Amino acid sequence: MAKLTKKQKEAQLKIDRNKMYSLEEASALVKEITNVNFDASVDLAVRLGVDPRKANQMVRGVVTLPHGTGKDVKVLALVTPDKEAEAKEAGADFVGLDEYLDKIKGGWTDVDVIVTMPSVMGKLGPLGRILGPRGLMPNPKTGTVTMDIGKAVADVKGGKIDFKVDKTGIVHAAIGKVSFSADKIAGNAKELIDTLVKLKPAAAKGVYMKSIYLSSTMSPSVQLDPKAV
Repeated sequence: MAKLTKKQKEAQLKIDRNKMYSLEEASALVKEITNVNFDASVDLAVRLGVDPRKANQMVRGVVTLPHGTGKDVKVLALVTPDKEAEAKEAGADFVGLDEYLDKIKGGWTDVDVIVTMPSVMGKLGPLGRILGPRGLMPNPKTGTVTMDIGKAVADVKGGKIDFKVDKTGIVHAAIGKVSFSADKIAGNAKELIDTLVKLKPAAAKGVYMKSIYLSSTMSPSVQLDPKAV
């Protein structure tokens, strides 16, 4: 087991492991225990009482964080010529079609989100083995396959994220940066948690939100009180 550094030990000492914190307390504490020389991401991990192997207990959705992600999201709009101006005006970083499909075939994936139109999805099918593992395949359920390209691009740039429960029943999501105020971190976290509550599957029995942890890049995690949240 790797030894803890002096800063890591100091951070651990500031956390009461016998306590479950309120969202506001945890947000302030994560800022306090983060000791890295870059603007670390703040992550939320929620363990749900669902069985992801069952289709009727899958939890997946999108949420627009009220204070954004703090990240400069690079968006590729794969669109026909008549939609290019709309995508550019909305702030897409890369706009085009065939030339970018060729680049992706060659292994280029230097984007965070791909937005496209229903009529283009057929051309993306063969690229599934490249885009799928990287979480870049557009999906109508997340609003990245649509005719309203401008809105889709603007939403992603403005703080829209998609999430999906993993095979262990946990939803992980980056909800901001340590440079955010504690209030903004708490606000973004609450928006995601509220969305998860609304998405509770009817087939899920027992306790739905089993545990919630807030952390930043390389910081210890802080446990939240699910009941208080």
